[in-house]
Amino acid sequence: MRLLFAFVLLMGLGLAGFAVYMVQGYVAQYQTALANEQAERAKQIKLTEVYIATRALAYGEELMVEDAKLVPWPAETLPEGVFQVAETLFPEENAKPRLVLRAMEANEPLLAVKVTQPGEDAGITSRLSKGMRAFAISVDVSSGVSGFLRPGDRVDVYWTGSARGKAKVTKLIEAGVRLIAVDQTADSNRQGPTIARTVTVEASPQQVATLAQAQSTGRLSLSLVGATDETVAAAVEIDQNLLLGIEDEEEQEVVEAEPQEICTIRTRRGADVVEIPIPCTN
Repeated sequence: MRLLFAFVLLMGLGLAGFAVYMVQGYVAQYQTALANEQAERAKQIKLTEVYIATRALAYGEELMVEDAKLVPWPAETLPEGVFQVAETLFPEENAKPRLVLRAMEANEPLLAVKVTQPGEDAGITSRLSKGMRAFAISVDVSSGVSGFLRPGDRVDVYWTGSARGKAKVTKLIEAGVRLIAVDQTADSNRQGPTIARTVTVEASPQQVATLAQAQSTGRLSLSLVGATDETVAAAVEIDQNLLLGIEDEEEQEVVEAEPQEICTIRTRRGADVVEIPIPCTN
């Protein structure tokens, strides 16, 4: 009996030790899994909610409540001008709807620069930057870059004319001017070239005065600037002589000869006295 009791006791101690070992292993695995989960949560990107378009929106459309919805968006890469509150995007229950200024695709964030203020028209006044003015320039197929101009493009403006009776000259007068309308439309998403008669540019009051004077005294031509080109054109001025490689003739100074002293002698011929010029002698 004693041997059996000792054997049972040993078996119990062994099973208890094994159970303790298994519990320790399970606890260690749980703690490891918990630490990994906490580490993964720490790596997760912080999100915030923003309004996006639920469908493709074209220029001039009214923005309705069903055209927008809230979705999570990474807080670290939040675009400037997003809408996050319904009362801000649709004030007064959208009694005065906003209009679309720039075409947007479905699931694109709604930005303040892409829509008008509530009840505001989508004309060119809504596209002008603060302190800038709109100025119209007359163009044709040659001066208007063959009709490939669209609102939002940037152009260099050249003036061709003559002043004070001199030969004609072509000069760059404004660089990188932004177009805000072509003819009567400010839609930057229209397709295909259009032969415009006028283009409207965004300019400061000083630039407006320059362009007005240039347009009234000569001919303006536009040169399209690349979409990703950030360089500023240097001063450019070309006249006919420079175009043909003719050097300007230097003005010759005209030296006036000093008046020479004239010597005379008087002689009487009958009743008359006659003066006869003769070489002067010192």
